[in-house]
Amino acid sequence: MTPAVKAAKKADIQFKLHEYPHDAQASSANAMSYGEEASFLLDVSSQQVFKTLLVSTNTNQLAVAIIPVSYQLNLKSVAKALGAKKASMADPHEAEKATGYVLGGISPLGQKKRLPFVIDETVTDFKTVYVSGGQRGLEIELAPQDLIRLCLAKVENIKLK
Repeated sequence: MTPAVKAAKKADIQFKLHEYPHDAQASSANAMSYGEEASFLLDVSSQQVFKTLLVSTNTNQLAVAIIPVSYQLNLKSVAKALGAKKASMADPHEAEKATGYVLGGISPLGQKKRLPFVIDETVTDFKTVYVSGGQRGLEIELAPQDLIRLCLAKVENIKLK
């Protein structure tokens, strides 16, 4: 059981786990991201599957941005939401160290350090959304309101069209 699943159970929320056979060779050969792979294999809209990205601000603060896998992160918008002047993608090693997860399996739930969170506003367009369950090949389906509450997240428009 991953820390993400433990966090969801501890919070006593309703959620479903979805496992799928992650294939590193197939996803890299098709230039498919981990989130797109989950969307495809679980037959769920790529707008309903959210990826967890770590950013670093100009104040050297790490933060978490959560957006649909079908979009790119708008670094200017996430910096503004965090009250910073600039943001860039965090160093992968730092992201893994801060969260306790490996890339492609970073869950917003059960992270090692409490970081600021910003979730894209489209999260509220769905009855449930999917986020990483803390390992490649595992997704957690939960209500958007539960995700926002558990992450103590701001909800803003942080994606590029």
